[in-house]
Amino acid sequence: MELTSRDHALIAALADGLPLVPRPYDALARTTGMSTDEVMARLAELTEAGIIRRMGVVVRHHELGYRANAMVVWAIPDDMVAEVGRRLGACPEVTLCYRRPARPPHWPYTLFTMVHGRDRATVAAQVATLAEREGVAHYRHELLFSLRRFKQCGARYGARQAAE
Repeated sequence: MELTSRDHALIAALADGLPLVPRPYDALARTTGMSTDEVMARLAELTEAGIIRRMGVVVRHHELGYRANAMVVWAIPDDMVAEVGRRLGACPEVTLCYRRPARPPHWPYTLFTMVHGRDRATVAAQVATLAEREGVAHYRHELLFSLRRFKQCGARYGARQAAE
């Protein structure tokens, strides 16, 4: 798919996320000189073509009172990671779920899930309940609690494009 100057303008307008206004696509339309219908249609086309992989929300959990954040790493056998990942990723307490290769002998973990809570005891209880409910409690797993927060942001395309 060949990107037009309007596509580049639309992607640049999304660099800092959707505007936090009642009608964010109208605001994008004003910023890019497109109609709201054009913005919506072009975003759908860019997503279908894989140029935009996804649009999502970055939640600032700490500001909402969720101060205990744990990356739960699971040593799931390779032939089961996809199926277990789908199940865990669909659980309401899991906010992120992805696969990574194990690095034996010291790092056997193949599945990573993120769980947030107001305190560590709550998160540990949520993970124990999740593990039992989903039938994965017998797999080795560890809770790695965050010690620091880093600023999250979406993908940045404008600076790379300008450098090319």
